[in-house]
Amino acid sequence: MTTYVGLLRGINVGGKNKINMSELRDALSNEGFQHVKTYIQSGNVLFQSEESEVLLRKKMEQIIRKQFELKVPIVLRTAVEWKNLIENCPFHDEQISKAQETAIGESLYVAMVGEPLLADDEKKLLTYASETEECEIRGREIYLLFHESIRNSKLAAFITRSNEYATVRNWKTINKMNSLLPNV
Repeated sequence: MTTYVGLLRGINVGGKNKINMSELRDALSNEGFQHVKTYIQSGNVLFQSEESEVLLRKKMEQIIRKQFELKVPIVLRTAVEWKNLIENCPFHDEQISKAQETAIGESLYVAMVGEPLLADDEKKLLTYASETEECEIRGREIYLLFHESIRNSKLAAFITRSNEYATVRNWKTINKMNSLLPNV
């Protein structure tokens, strides 16, 4: 049995694409997802399954389409991938602290994509990097460090505009989700 983190893109934001988390838990449980838990209203789901990532993503999207009448892209990671995501953060504590001194809100985020960026998209993304918006691409994760704010970020906007299967979470949420995962 594999433990997964499921990230729903763009739900419960500004009153749009509303999904009640307890209803989502019930819908997934009723369709065979096991040990389903959610964290906050932004679409973070933990569950266990023996099925493949591709099949699970499609199945979750179909459940949401049927139950909530919404088209919501899903990004999945195994518990092992999630723990590696944290361990492989390319920004050091000193860099994060320096960014946090001037940032409005959180400074460290990770954009998770369904597939690694194409070479052209990777080059284009890097053109948006600056002294106030840093990024490091590591496979299916794009680490973002903001010295001002994620609001109006060209990096974050490019990632989510150019990739339907991209969603961003702040470091606090990433660590909280990690604390909810079983030891692997």
